Amino acid sequence: MSPEPRRVTIHQADNLGVARALPDGAFTLIYLAPPFNTGRSRSHRPQAPAPSGAAEPVHAGFRGREYARVRGALREYDDRFDDYWSFLEPRLTEAWRLLAADGTLYVHLDYREAHYAKVLLDAVFGRDRFLNELIWAYDYGAKTRRRWPTKHDTILVYVKDPERYWFDSDAVDREPYMAPGLVTPDKAARGKLPTDVWWHTIVPTTGRERTGYPTQKPEGILRRIVQASSRPGDHVLDLFAGSGTTGAVASALGRHATLVDDNPEAIRVMRERIPHAHLGTLVMPRRADAAGIV
Repeated sequence: MSPEPRRVTIHQADNLGVARALPDGAFTLIYLAPPFNTGRSRSHRPQAPAPSGAAEPVHAGFRGREYARVRGALREYDDRFDDYWSFLEPRLTEAWRLLAADGTLYVHLDYREAHYAKVLLDAVFGRDRFLNELIWAYDYGAKTRRRWPTKHDTILVYVKDPERYWFDSDAVDREPYMAPGLVTPDKAARGKLPTDVWWHTIVPTTGRERTGYPTQKPEGILRRIVQASSRPGDHVLDLFAGSGTTGAVASALGRHATLVDDNPEAIRVMRERIPHAHLGTLVMPRRADAAGIV
């Protein structure tokens, strides 16, 4: 028996303003799939060596000195680094504030930015908060013959508290064994738990879940995330909601969802896809300490 669909709130606004209006620790699961920044250029400039004997202290922690050191090093390496990270950093900072003590943050990127984000998120949040690097692999679309075709995205997973985070592997859908003849018939019939590499098609060009929105994520990917890292009745947040896959999946699984996007077309698609969703009425505060989930 499927759970009763839960409340979905859609905000049409800049996601940073909405995030600042939401209360601390309100969400067990936060999923972020920011723009992939495909147009960046890269250039290398050698770093000047530190003065002799002037060793910098290195320690992880939220916005600690290690973060400043790492960001400075990346700025030296890539003179367009700040164009992307200055946009993303405050949104990640707010997402971390909004995450519950037992919560999990998923940051979905492609190969152009994942390595930058991993190093910086370790420095911002602490390497001990890093849980997984998930690889979503697919095989669809054009393939170049001039290099290995790029057919995967990276999802970085961080937990607010390494001792308290919620993770329910039993709730996750199972998948077929790649070599079913090597396991017992019972195991082959039951399937195996997914690893950190997820083979899953993109949204089919025809099918029930297709909305036509260009960056739509498949429900199967979000279903696995929601099943593993939240419980029925929990609150889920997506600050780059796009076609609303996170909300559609979360609500169907009995979770509440808050979705944010400033694109009118995204709002139209979400409202059509999730008819029971309602538009939020947050009053944007001047400080990042206010309001409730409405």
